Amino acid sequence: MRELLGITPLEAVAVVLATVGMYAALVVLVRLLGQRMLAGLSAFDLAAIIGIGSIMGRAALGEAPHLAGGIIALATLAGCQLATSRIGGWGARAITTRPVVLMAGSQVVERNLRRCRIAPHELAGRLRQAGIRNVDEVAMAVLEPSGTISVTRRGTDVSPFLLDGVDGADLVRKSLGRTE
Repeated sequence: MRELLGITPLEAVAVVLATVGMYAALVVLVRLLGQRMLAGLSAFDLAAIIGIGSIMGRAALGEAPHLAGGIIALATLAGCQLATSRIGGWGARAITTRPVVLMAGSQVVERNLRRCRIAPHELAGRLRQAGIRNVDEVAMAVLEPSGTISVTRRGTDVSPFLLDGVDGADLVRKSLGRTE
């Protein structure tokens, strides 16, 4: 029973290092692939996430996983998550992505769609989910760092606060006839 539950100090360190390494690799992959990787999950996306989890678990726990090793890996992942949430300054900019304008008014920003790997039909689906019946109703559509697409309707002024830090905010201001 001890073989299944226990773990040596050296194995514990190996679990921590492997978990941190896999977490860092995943953060880099998400950063390189962009927030599209986190956007609405298709069947293929779900299969990829399950595969990634399996690979991370296998790499972190090694050949013969132990309960203690699993607990250490989970605690290490939680610690990595806590540490990345506390990072500020250049570290936060390196890890997190900025929100990106996909639509400024009724105009689709094609270069941003390509850059974020968002297909026009995916944007159209999100507009429908937001209750948009005509593109003239759109003030802006933004791909958020979480991978979701937020849609804001025309009709009321868009607060400068909502545009702060958004890549392409100037396009939204121009489409709304504001130059501030």
